[in-house]
Amino acid sequence: MIDRIKLKSRLKTALKRSPAVALLGPRQCGKTTLAREFVEAGSLNYFDLEDPESIIELTEAKTALAPLKGLVVIDEIQRRPDLFPVLRVLLDRRPLPAKFLILGSASPDFLRQSSETLAGRLELIEIGGFDLAEIGIDRLTRLWIRGGLPPSFLAANDEASVLWRKNYIRLFLERDLAQQGIRIPAIALHRFWSMLAHSHGQIWNASPLASSLGLSEYSVRKYLDILTGNYMVRQLQPWHANIKKRQVKAPKVYIRDTGLLHSLLGLRREADVLRHPRSGASWEGFIIEEIIRSVDPDEAHFWATHNGAEIDLVFEKNGYRYGIECKRADAPRMTPSIRAALQDLSLKRVIIIYPGDKTYSLHSKVDVLPVRELADGIQSLFG
Repeated sequence: MIDRIKLKSRLKTALKRSPAVALLGPRQCGKTTLAREFVEAGSLNYFDLEDPESIIELTEAKTALAPLKGLVVIDEIQRRPDLFPVLRVLLDRRPLPAKFLILGSASPDFLRQSSETLAGRLELIEIGGFDLAEIGIDRLTRLWIRGGLPPSFLAANDEASVLWRKNYIRLFLERDLAQQGIRIPAIALHRFWSMLAHSHGQIWNASPLASSLGLSEYSVRKYLDILTGNYMVRQLQPWHANIKKRQVKAPKVYIRDTGLLHSLLGLRREADVLRHPRSGASWEGFIIEEIIRSVDPDEAHFWATHNGAEIDLVFEKNGYRYGIECKRADAPRMTPSIRAALQDLSLKRVIIIYPGDKTYSLHSKVDVLPVRELADGIQSLFG
């Protein structure tokens, strides 16, 4: 069992600070396991909205929840959005007898409902599968190939991991989305998701996807937003600088979990991934997710111009702007894109992450760091 110490500490702090905390992320990323370290599953204070008994108990929600004291957990709350008005009433009691930890596999409707109804009362924490800081650098390759979703990462062997991910994708499309009221045929969305995997790390262009699928650009945009809202896809928005160069305005798209990406691409083992044309893009997406989770920037972007200059990740932290480049190369070197970014974006620092062992500098503001720094924690570099 992998102890998610940092995540538990963050959750404890949030629960001390706020009357309600929402733990959001994709299915099977560890939300329920984490919550059960705070409240036991058999407790009167634990409600799982996939359990028929909990559903019956919450038929009269206010009557069931009002007498409870301490921490109350409600799992899969997106199945009962009508609970939010009840929670608002309960959270406004003074003194407050109970705090609430609500878990959701997330959807745009859930986020909108919670932010409108529980504004000022609810703190949101987004989590994913395991990251490098949790599993250690020795298992870097397994994390990249299998992804961070615990059942996939911890599977007994590669075949078991591949089978689990295949079933996960099928159940997500056929069951989970239907439970949200999304009535798109699973086979159509699967085709779109698989095609999107081949565009992983590229700038979004709806036209060729729509043409290949025989759909409108509006429809494929809707498909993309559904997968984004359920934490399956990240849309990395472009950074716009006040310069004369023509800059890219469309987002980049990434499959957030590289294990799912590899399954959608039909890649079963490390050797398959390394031979595939999207291997470099897979590595880039993997590092970007690790950086975002480790640094927790206010916003994350990429930057690109129409003449070819590009930075994989741009973000602001503690009042400064930083750039990140992800290179799966033995010895990354200075590039025209980095020089352009330093000049045009007023970056305090550019960090190039690569899979080697040595740390070295290319410029007074450009450093090359081995990927092991992500496992050790790199937050101190951005202050």
